[in-house]
Amino acid sequence: METIRRILLTGASGTVGQEVLNQLTQKPSTEITVFDIANSRSKKLFEKYGERIRVIYGDISNQEEVAQIPEAFDTVIHLAAIIPPLADQFPELTRKVNVSGTKHLVEHIQKTSPNAFFLYSSSVSVYGDRVETPFIHVNDSLKISEGDVYGQTKLDAETIVRSSSIDWSVFRLAAIMKNHKISKLMFHMPLDTMLEICTPEDTATAFVKATDARSLLKGKIFNLGGGEKCCISYRNFLERSFHVFGLGRLNFPAHAFAEKNFHCGMMADGSVLEDLLHFRHDDIEIYFRRTGKTVSPVLKILAIVFRPLVKWYLLLQSEPYKAHMTKNAKQIRHFFKSPGMPAYKL
Repeated sequence: METIRRILLTGASGTVGQEVLNQLTQKPSTEITVFDIANSRSKKLFEKYGERIRVIYGDISNQEEVAQIPEAFDTVIHLAAIIPPLADQFPELTRKVNVSGTKHLVEHIQKTSPNAFFLYSSSVSVYGDRVETPFIHVNDSLKISEGDVYGQTKLDAETIVRSSSIDWSVFRLAAIMKNHKISKLMFHMPLDTMLEICTPEDTATAFVKATDARSLLKGKIFNLGGGEKCCISYRNFLERSFHVFGLGRLNFPAHAFAEKNFHCGMMADGSVLEDLLHFRHDDIEIYFRRTGKTVSPVLKILAIVFRPLVKWYLLLQSEPYKAHMTKNAKQIRHFFKSPGMPAYKL
């Protein structure tokens, strides 16, 4: 008789979480429990799985609600987190969910499922600004970019997980891309940043396969990225994205983009996890093809027609540009290497 594996998944309504849930439900001999916030979106998402999953609604930052999670899990996949741009807008909420929430969950699992394997989703943001040193190794020193609340909360949560008495593994995720949205956050990343992406599908495959690889992964930290075929400069990434959305050239004025204090880079040792789990299937071309299929032809035509207005509106969202135009000395020091000439020519 085949043993039933009991898996707890947090953050199942998120971009990666949805893919993890999809793949877990295809995995035989598993009992899946989802712990997620209750809203119309999550309820609609989980309804389609019927009795295949058990859903417990609750707020991970609330210790009493976390205590509602039942006992005896074999594996915990902890994905729940507040991510940018919301992390920048609501720093206190981000600390409550990302740090306190992780603490509540770890303490609960230690008491109720002490033999569980705890998989934690961390981030490339813990390495800080890597524009000048883009090749990242898991043993590199960790220096959070100035003002990066999200990065600090992921590092703090890592410390909680690593200090626990349960078996754990930490995956530091590269830039997870799906239907990349054009927003003010795009101006925070320096155009010279070398970027390694990973699709939610491949990321999910890594987490799902990890549930069967405890002996290989426990007590270790890994960099998770899509590999060499998923590497691209941020400038090129935006240029191709603008083309997909019908926005034409990336022709913003100087000082529109920050020159420092963000994160991302290329996982120089990402092959270590790939060699163990064999989760990579996608590349940058697949990403752009998928993204292109999601763009409505009508919206693309509208973007072409109103291109100057759209770009003008986007420029108004640029905090580096606003800092430059208003001569905000503090913000200028935060975003730029030099208060004088910009490093970029667009």
